Amino acid sequence: MALSWNEIKDRALNFSKEWAETSNEEADAKPFLVEFFNVFGISSKRVSTFEHRVKKLDDKDGYIDLLWKGTILIEMKSRGKNLDKAYQQAKDYLHGLKQHELPKYILISDFENFRLYDLESLTPTLSKGEEFIEFKLKDLVNNVQHFGYILGYQKKVYKEQDPANIKAAELMGKLHDKLEEIGYTGHPLEVYLVRILFLLFAEDTTIFNKQQFQEFLEQRTAEDGSDLASKLQELFQVLNTAKENRFKNLDEQLADFPYVNGKLFEENLPTASFDTKMRQALLDCCYIDWSKISPAIFGSMFQSVMNPKERRNLGAHYTSETNILKLIKPLFLDDLWKEFDAVDHDPTKLTKFHNKLAGLRFLDPACGCGNFLIITYRELRLLEFKVILALQKLNLRIHRMEFIDISMFFKVNVDQFYGIEYEEFPSRIAEVAMWLIDHQMNMYCSIETGEKLFRIPLVKSAKIINNNALAVKWDNLLAEYNTLNIDAKDAEIIINSKVEEPEVKYGTIKLRVDSFKIVDEFSQIKPDTKFDFILGNPPFIGKQMQNQAQKDDMNFVFENHKVGNLLDYVTAWYYKAAQYINGSKTKVAFVSTNSITQGEQAGALWNLLFEKFKIKIHFAHRTFSWNNEAKGNAAVHCVIVGFANYDIKEKLIFEYENIKAEPYEIKATNICPYLIEGKDFALNSRTKPISSVPELNFGNMANDGGGLILQSEQDYNVYIVREPNGKKFIKPFVGSVELINNIKRYCFWLVNVTPNEIKHLPILLSRIDETRKFRSASTRVATNKLADFPALFGEIRQKEGNILVIPRVSSENRKYVPIAFFDYNTIINDRCTFMNEATLYQFGIMTSSMHMSWLKTVCGRLKSDYNYSNNIVYNNYPWPENPTEKQIKAIETAAQKVLDARLEFPNSSLADLYDPLTMPPVLVKAHNELDKAVDLAYRPQAFTSEANRMVYLFELYEKYTADLFTKEKVKKK
Repeated sequence: MALSWNEIKDRALNFSKEWAETSNEEADAKPFLVEFFNVFGISSKRVSTFEHRVKKLDDKDGYIDLLWKGTILIEMKSRGKNLDKAYQQAKDYLHGLKQHELPKYILISDFENFRLYDLESLTPTLSKGEEFIEFKLKDLVNNVQHFGYILGYQKKVYKEQDPANIKAAELMGKLHDKLEEIGYTGHPLEVYLVRILFLLFAEDTTIFNKQQFQEFLEQRTAEDGSDLASKLQELFQVLNTAKENRFKNLDEQLADFPYVNGKLFEENLPTASFDTKMRQALLDCCYIDWSKISPAIFGSMFQSVMNPKERRNLGAHYTSETNILKLIKPLFLDDLWKEFDAVDHDPTKLTKFHNKLAGLRFLDPACGCGNFLIITYRELRLLEFKVILALQKLNLRIHRMEFIDISMFFKVNVDQFYGIEYEEFPSRIAEVAMWLIDHQMNMYCSIETGEKLFRIPLVKSAKIINNNALAVKWDNLLAEYNTLNIDAKDAEIIINSKVEEPEVKYGTIKLRVDSFKIVDEFSQIKPDTKFDFILGNPPFIGKQMQNQAQKDDMNFVFENHKVGNLLDYVTAWYYKAAQYINGSKTKVAFVSTNSITQGEQAGALWNLLFEKFKIKIHFAHRTFSWNNEAKGNAAVHCVIVGFANYDIKEKLIFEYENIKAEPYEIKATNICPYLIEGKDFALNSRTKPISSVPELNFGNMANDGGGLILQSEQDYNVYIVREPNGKKFIKPFVGSVELINNIKRYCFWLVNVTPNEIKHLPILLSRIDETRKFRSASTRVATNKLADFPALFGEIRQKEGNILVIPRVSSENRKYVPIAFFDYNTIINDRCTFMNEATLYQFGIMTSSMHMSWLKTVCGRLKSDYNYSNNIVYNNYPWPENPTEKQIKAIETAAQKVLDARLEFPNSSLADLYDPLTMPPVLVKAHNELDKAVDLAYRPQAFTSEANRMVYLFELYEKYTADLFTKEKVKKK
């Protein structure tokens, strides 16, 4: 096992003294290198070859002084020789090596001087050609950390899109496919792959000796793979057996493996069957440097190897560390660091704070491969290490850490972390990944302190439950899977006691007797103990995409509240969390699609949580893009909401200038469901406007199967050539796409048309018949009835006169939603909403920044596009309270200027005119004048921001609706 850095430094000092006078390459190189490796506790004989023969570029033989395949190439020269030439010689040797044999480092030495080149991070410099680390033999003691790679002790900055992560996942995918091809599938395959993941990681990160697993495969298994399965089974058994209980005649190479425990290797699996290609696939996995792999990133990639479709886009399936930190920092991490800063000078308070860290409990109820738990654990360990360093300065006994076992000072451990995951494979990955991040943090602490921190065999583990999080009681998790250490005599008394029930009491603890094992049913944790923090990224499944099992989950969780039918699947976690934390100090934060803070869902979910559980939103990230840099990875527009069952004074809103920007922090006194400053309520769907304004209508719905629609100008031209007498029955047909992009589309409009007018138009008659057949074939009764009227649209809502048309869906990139006037001869379809007999005043209000602020805040979205709804946006919008004639006239005048500005560009569509990059200055100016006129109709003071507008509008909304609520209550009574 790896030595501590303090031991290595002692050996380095002795080595420097012993070899200070050595100078001859031929006589001294081999013993010098043997002892050099011994400084790090490594047998050069085990890992490397001397005088390794290779073919150089000139096809002549060359001899490498020492080669550790895949790790380091060393070239020795006599004292005083030219090291630049030695380095060039070493590089020439690389040509003759196989890909997996290529070293990551080259070391050049003349016994007195050392040069270390990192081949993976070389950067040219003007002075040296290539950078390297150089030091003298006497200074080896101060440079041993540069050789941490040969032990696995190495600081790494994990990159989210590091090719090593993707390469590793691809290789695991190949191994998975080959095992699956022979019929090794399901649960055994999943466990098998997770075990191999642990073995690969262990040999590169000091859990095992460096390349110990790889050497076992290369040296103890046949090249044809015939005995590989049985050898792996033997290795699994050894790893699950304490050294004192192993067979005395065990193979020396197997006996050298440590006892792992943790139940990872406990289950007996069916024996697989390997061949030459499968053995090579496993060896290819070994050739990757697993010390570079991030458990947080790789876990999700590893899961994706099980699905060939997902595997095409490896890297798109992990949650980026940046996004995880957006959640955990305001949830708890920032507060813990502030608390640490306040007590880091007081050893008593610092010890109490340290105990607090060790007592925190975290739950991710949709943990997947454990990304959130992994990063949370890492950050908690980093904070704990700062605590220990602070105590080290304040306490003389701790200051002498090199003389004692430092493991006694580290209290934070993986058993503080809990997860629930529906799928078995990711839950197994999560459990193993928590061990891996624990070991990485132990390595980090070992590097920083110089002492070895080691937690093998595994005693504690994260508790990852493979179950449906919406069906299990979260209260029970803290009481499960804890074993009591009971004295053997007491255990014998319990087992031998004549009790009919399998459960007995031991003091105040209820126990279950199961196959002569005493299992703690409720643990020593108090029954009323709650998790301190609940966090994660529950599944994003829209209400329309839920399968029957998920719909059943929604009904179960929402206790048959009607709102459950309106909501996305993720909201079930919000409701269940609010239910769990009721009356406690537990804090929750989830990532969600931004749909839960928009449109109809906002009112349906949040009003229920406010009324039933009195929750308070503590912090929120407004809409941002939840993605990574993987190619083809579709961005999801998300929010993060942190909440609890109690209030705090200072709340935080994280705002984004655009969905891909970095957030900036805004302090708030209260956060409403739209994630802005506001009260604890959200808008409910309303059938009538709260202001005295005309109602909006949906456009006309054809419900014709295409029979009454001419889809393009070409279709229109073809028809009128073939049947010119039908032209008078055709009208322009406009929806949101046609309105915004000036696309020509037409329909047959046969309202008040007599039969004799169309009976001589066979093409039109055939289209009417198509419509009849389409409606007759429908499974909807209402559509069947419409078959009796095949010449008419299914729903006709349009009246005579001018109408104001609003597209129901439009791009979020525009400052204003393009709306327009049309006359009766243009037929509006159901992708728009419209107002009959609208005025310039109404046009002016609805195309103003005031109305746009309201729309952007409360509307639903299709992806990120605005979804203008009558019931949420328009009917809840508070129009100016009592505008004067002068104010109305000013708005109408400004509105007409907007229309006039548009007319100056007859060949430009509304999409062109309202594109932020191409919007004409004259139109910008006209809208600015209109905005000013509309603002003055609300109040004389200027609105300084969109948030400022929304605070005012919500206050006005409350004023308008207070009387409505009173009337509704009286009516019900």
